Parts: sequence; C-alpha cells; structure tokens
Amino acid sequence: MPAARRTDPLEKTALTLGFVPLTDCAPLAVGVEKGFFAAQGLEVTLSREPSWSNIRDKLMVGLLDGAHTLTGLLLAMTAGVGTFPTPTRTAHALGLNGNAITVSAALHERMAAADPAAMAEQPMTARALKRVIEADRAAGLPPPVFGVVFSVANHAYQLRAWLASAGIDPDRDVRLITVPPPRMVASLKAGDIVGFCVGEPWNSLAVAEGVGRVLMTGHAFWNNGPEKVLGVLASWADAHPNTHRALVRALIQAQAWLDADPANRMEAAALLAQPRYLGLPQVVLERSLTGRFLFGPGEAAVELPDFHVFHRYAASFPWRSHALWLFAQMVRWGQLDPAANLQALAAGVYDAELHRQAQRDLGGAVPLIDTKLEGAHAAPWLLEEATAPIPMGPDLFFDRSLFDPGAPLSRLRPGASGQRSSDDSAVKPQSSST
Repeated sequence: MPAARRTDPLEKTALTLGFVPLTDCAPLAVGVEKGFFAAQGLEVTLSREPSWSNIRDKLMVGLLDGAHTLTGLLLAMTAGVGTFPTPTRTAHALGLNGNAITVSAALHERMAAADPAAMAEQPMTARALKRVIEADRAAGLPPPVFGVVFSVANHAYQLRAWLASAGIDPDRDVRLITVPPPRMVASLKAGDIVGFCVGEPWNSLAVAEGVGRVLMTGHAFWNNGPEKVLGVLASWADAHPNTHRALVRALIQAQAWLDADPANRMEAAALLAQPRYLGLPQVVLERSLTGRFLFGPGEAAVELPDFHVFHRYAASFPWRSHALWLFAQMVRWGQLDPAANLQALAAGVYDAELHRQAQRDLGGAVPLIDTKLEGAHAAPWLLEEATAPIPMGPDLFFDRSLFDPGAPLSRLRPGASGQRSSDDSAVKPQSSST
C-alpha cells in the first residue's frame, strides 16, 4: 500500500495516544516504530495505561488525544452506561479477534472429570463447568469467581453468552469481577479467580507459566468478531478532522504491514516484547501473533491463522453492526434501557465515512454499506457492496445464531436474571434519549 499523504493542513501534529498492554495494541506500536505516523506528518507519543478505566478517564479530561479502546467502553461512554454521557467517536477498528477464555489448571481438571464429552466438543461448551458449579453448590461452597477486563467489554459479553448457553446464570451462579488485563495471570495464580476472559498475550502467559488452560478463543466464539478501536471524544474529532483522517491512514498502513508477511508478525512480537510496550518474553507474544497457539502446557501448538486479524477481511472498517451487537448485549444484561435508540447511538459513535475517505486516500477498497448480517457465513465470502470486491472471512457465532442489525433486539436472548453483574464496574440500567 503506498504511503499516501494528503496535503490538507493538520489541526494538530503532536498527539498522545493511550494503550493497555495487549497484543492488539500492535498497530499503534508499529505506527510509531515503522514510521507510519511520521509519514502522515504526525508526532505520536504512546502512553501505556494500566487499565481501561484509566483510558476512559484520561480521554474524558483531555490527557489523551485518542486511544486503543474497548469498543464497548467507547459505546458505553456515549450512552451514559457507568458514567455521565460523554459523546465519543471511532472511525477505525484496530483488528478482529484476539481474546480467549482461560481457567485454572485445577478447574480444568475438575471439568474434565465432570463431563469428558462436553470438554471434547468444539467449540467447547460450558456444560462441564455447570456440573462443577452444581457440585460446589450442593457442598455449600460459594460461586466461582471469574475475571473480566470491564463490565461493558467484548470479553465480558463473550464470557456471559458462553456461560448462559449452558444454563449458567452469569449473575448468580458465578461472580464476575473486574481485573485489569496485566493482573489476570497473577490473580489466577493467587486463587482470587478461577478463570478469565481476556485478550492476548495474557492467556498465553497463563499457559506458559503452567497455571492456566485455554477453553475457547474469541475467534471460536464469533469468527472474526470485533475487538479494539481507535477511540476519541466526539469533540476532539469535530475539532481535528484532518488530523483524525491522517491517524486513520497511518493505522491502515500499519495494519496492512502486520498482515502482509508472517515475518512481520515475528518482528512485531519482538517489538512488543520491549519494556515500553508489554515487557514479556517474545515467545509468548509469538504464539497468537503467528497463529501457532498453545491451549495448555506441554500440548502441541494448534494452527489458528485468524487468531489475530489486523487488515484482511476489511478488519479496520468500523461496522455499525458490531456496535449494535454490543448495545444489544448491554440491553440483555440490564445495563441499558431497551427503550434507548440503539440505531441513533451507534450512528453517532461509528464514523464510517471518515474511514472511507482515508481508505480512498490510500487507494484501498472499502465497504459501501455500514452494517451487515452477522453470523451468516461459515466459509470465506466476497463482499460485493464495496468500491471493489473485498474477500471476507467466516463470521459464525459459536451457537450458530444470527444478528440482524436492522432489528438488534429481535432475537435477543434475555439475561439469565435481569440483575446487574457483581463486577465493580457494572451499573444499573441507563436510559437514553439520544
């Protein structure tokens, strides 16, 4: 992809972008280290943040120009879920997939003994966990505690849906608590939690240290489902349209580089291993970045080429259907009033047009539609509604459900209890007239 740069004057050139130490912050690190930001006339400083609440708070007070952000967090800020309503914007997705559900070695052993057939299913069901929970309840033991990175994170909704599919009530049969990604493995070691859903490399680190086993990847939950986005305040986006567009161009090029050659993934793993980024062994980072993933200590690597997708499959396009799926989960789990105008909320946050402009600057193909039916493709397919046909990947959900963005609540499965999560970031239902 050519290093195109428009001559529109940039409103601001020195930017600070936040990130949480996760493998999918790679586009930001590559943008700095490989010169993609500089080629667009931007001087970018990356600020490593310990948690998603730090990202949210620093965005809100203007200490960050933008950030590697949880999609659900950005949407929740606009909708007033967990905070006062703060309009946000994204014109760019940082990639697809990248999460996994991991449990302690001890819990995995108990699950395997409780229901070997369930443990052998692919995608793995939570039925074996249900048996363990029922046995503990009969013995008078408290519910098991699982970690999620934030109450409105993709990870939290993936874990909740997986549990609920086996008849486990995520609000009564287990406890969900917030644990920042870098603390997940330590919390598992300490016995504070028995499992978690988190982005890489923290699942691979749990396996490498012999304390965890992976049950299901995010890709298995939703083939090529959404993950992080470039998040900014709406006020910032309105004041810096040319700078915003230049940021998106640089990130498109960084993500194209990440998907262009397997050797680039190895280089990215070495880059992210440095202390200023993740500060972890390179071999741990390579496992998911290169698609040679380990589910348990001593096991053979499994080839998962789509564990992280950064550029192919229109991975950087901000699909409004992704936003609507997340809003539907907020409704399902009692965080957002079902009367909220989900379509208006999603349209206010997701700026597909700015992304299209940036892609056209670079000569890349871009979708001409803002939403698509999610969960309809079991195999690679071709998106024809684009400036040029775009090869796309499968998009199945683990339970083979379909999500229609035109009617986001039409097939919504109700929450198991209608109660708020025990997560310390969870909130009571909010209404919105937006």
